[in-house]
Amino acid sequence: MRSSNCREPTISGRVALARVSAQPISPQTCLDLVGDPSAGGIGCFVGTVRSADQGRAVTALCYEAHPRAETRLEEVCEQIAGRDVVVVAAEHRSGHLEIGDLALVVAVSAIHRDEALAAATDLIDSLKAQVPIWKEQQFADGTSEWVGCP
Repeated sequence: MRSSNCREPTISGRVALARVSAQPISPQTCLDLVGDPSAGGIGCFVGTVRSADQGRAVTALCYEAHPRAETRLEEVCEQIAGRDVVVVAAEHRSGHLEIGDLALVVAVSAIHRDEALAAATDLIDSLKAQVPIWKEQQFADGTSEWVGCP
């Protein structure tokens, strides 16, 4: 069942959602969107804001997304959807996030479990490498560091 506030599947019919949002994101939305009677498995990942990075206490994150980040996310989802998958959904947050907030949700359904899990992992890796979203980590000592900036 597709949620009324989500983008309709793209031309391929296999990308149900590819969104960058300043609003909170929901794993359940992505899971609902990739559900399909022909799918035997769903690979899902939920990325959260953690309280430490490389031994340093993190207090918050700020994600900055290029204006074309969502378009690029959709293209990456289309690449994954071109494989042996049924449906793909991905959401990435932008803006200020607190510890524990959800930063990323991906869900991929496929005929079999192994394909679903592999496609979800590849989607995460491709998203991190190809979608222009940068993270500024704010540390407890008052300093900050940009991660993923070219």
